[in-house]
Amino acid sequence: KSKLNEEFPHPYVAIEVNYTEGFSASNLLVIQQTDAAVIADLMMGGDGTNADPSLSEIHLSAVQEAMNQMMGSAATSMSTVFNKKIDISPPRVELLDVKEGEGTDRIPAEEMLVKVSFRLTIGELIDSNIMQLYPITFAKDLIAELTVPANEEEPVQEAQVSTPEPQLAAPQTQSAPAQQAAPPKRQAKPAAPVNVAPVEFEAFSEPQHTTSQLGNLDMLMDIPLSITVELGRTQRSVKEVLELSAGSIIELDKLAGEPVDILVNKRIVAKGEVVVIDENFGVRVTDILSQSERLSNLK
Repeated sequence: KSKLNEEFPHPYVAIEVNYTEGFSASNLLVIQQTDAAVIADLMMGGDGTNADPSLSEIHLSAVQEAMNQMMGSAATSMSTVFNKKIDISPPRVELLDVKEGEGTDRIPAEEMLVKVSFRLTIGELIDSNIMQLYPITFAKDLIAELTVPANEEEPVQEAQVSTPEPQLAAPQTQSAPAQQAAPPKRQAKPAAPVNVAPVEFEAFSEPQHTTSQLGNLDMLMDIPLSITVELGRTQRSVKEVLELSAGSIIELDKLAGEPVDILVNKRIVAKGEVVVIDENFGVRVTDILSQSERLSNLK
């Protein structure tokens, strides 16, 4: 930690990311302030050629979003490497100037740190480095996660190889399973006299309901349903949609005064007419679709 002045002599941007699941640690991403300005300009729709190195709050937010996407992809890759779910917290961005002591509170408190340096290139705009700092204890945890499972696989494989050896040495242990394999063939023979009869369903035409049926129906009474009133529909090409502007008129497939469709969970169940209740629109149900019409709408 005492060599940070040599490692980071210029103003930088520090992005702190904490692991919330899978690992318990924090790491710090450090990029040059000029590189962060280019990234912020690109994130905001610019070309990165005239990036302002004096980063404002909105520029820092753009850098934060870029680092959030990058670390999110890294967490997904780490989940594959370590075979467990790894998640991170939203990153926090702050200016870092080690010589002036600005932003140094984001640096891990441990005296021994690990620095991982990546070469960062963005077209012809950036050819620099992005650095990652985390405590050496976290580095040891990563090494342990990578090496311990590999060492544990060897005794498991030896146990799998050694277990068949007693069975090969004792022929009686093989004859017993062979004798036990015969009964399934004898049990398959009684399958012939099985009685097969058509299933009998309850008639749907009966209006009477038993007490148990009414109780089952009551269980569905509080299930929410989405009711939609559809005025009409139309189809337009992508070109026509892009040409729409304020004041454009879209012609629907229904005539003026024609009943509107009332849909429940996107299925037509009734028709009605539009009314005005005080200052709100409403719909008055004028016709309920018959059972056959509702069934035809399900096709």
